[in-house]
Amino acid sequence: MLTRRDDPESYYNYQPSVGAAALFAALYGLAFIGTVVQWLRFRPVVWLVMVVSSAMEAVGYITRTISTQDVSARTIFSLQFGLLILAPVLMAGALYVLFGRIIFQVVPKEHRTFKVCWVPPRFVTPIFVAFDILALFLQLIGAVMITSGNGTSQDDLNTFNRGRDLALVGVIVQIVAFGIFTIAAVRFNFTSKKFLKAVSQPLYGQDEFSMAIQDKPRKNDWQALLRVVNLATVMILIRSIFRMVEFTEGHGGYINTHEWPFYVFDAVPIFPSVALFVWWHPSLYLPHLGLRLPKHAR
Repeated sequence: MLTRRDDPESYYNYQPSVGAAALFAALYGLAFIGTVVQWLRFRPVVWLVMVVSSAMEAVGYITRTISTQDVSARTIFSLQFGLLILAPVLMAGALYVLFGRIIFQVVPKEHRTFKVCWVPPRFVTPIFVAFDILALFLQLIGAVMITSGNGTSQDDLNTFNRGRDLALVGVIVQIVAFGIFTIAAVRFNFTSKKFLKAVSQPLYGQDEFSMAIQDKPRKNDWQALLRVVNLATVMILIRSIFRMVEFTEGHGGYINTHEWPFYVFDAVPIFPSVALFVWWHPSLYLPHLGLRLPKHAR
């Protein structure tokens, strides 16, 4: 059982487990390699965000493994803390973009109404990505402030509290936006049933022979991809709620003085949000994953 910290110079409030950190470093490392291999195979520009966020998770757990063996090293602690805080925020942005592309590429233009997902389809990506950028910015500043001191002076504690409050606001922004997004994405499973054959046909008059190789979907079951998006959104939402509780409790709260909640409610939920997309890769189901959709698909 992990214990509270005994070393006053430690940046952890418990004795961190090197074994747990190494295990997830290996798992996320493999998921990152798979993500890169699939990206090199299909070259979907919009999925670069997932490549970056999976790299952040892998490096985050590698540096955490190193940090567990030198608990008083500020730089390595700050690096792992910042990477693991911010990576899921980037993943959320990737899911926003992917969901928007699913709507635009499987729902005919005349059916893209408010009733489809309770969010105006043309504004799904810009609205949620804007909230994601705000949440990322707040959590980035908060993470920097939280890790700027080790809590041994009043100034350090004041900086920690301000950073915690900023990070908490960022997490709340993320939870509100992601909660709405989760409802919209799950509901779309039911409202999209009448569009089941949309991607199996030439996309709204587009001749598939004029499409680039990387733009041609290999599989017709785009709802399988939607289900993976739904699962990933729920997992990230669980993780975000965990972080909100963590920041609300403060430095001496249960979560900050015990390590197991971090792995159960952060490391475990985020892993399938990366790994599942290696097998159910967006490029297998959807064409046109560049920065902009072609005019015929808008």
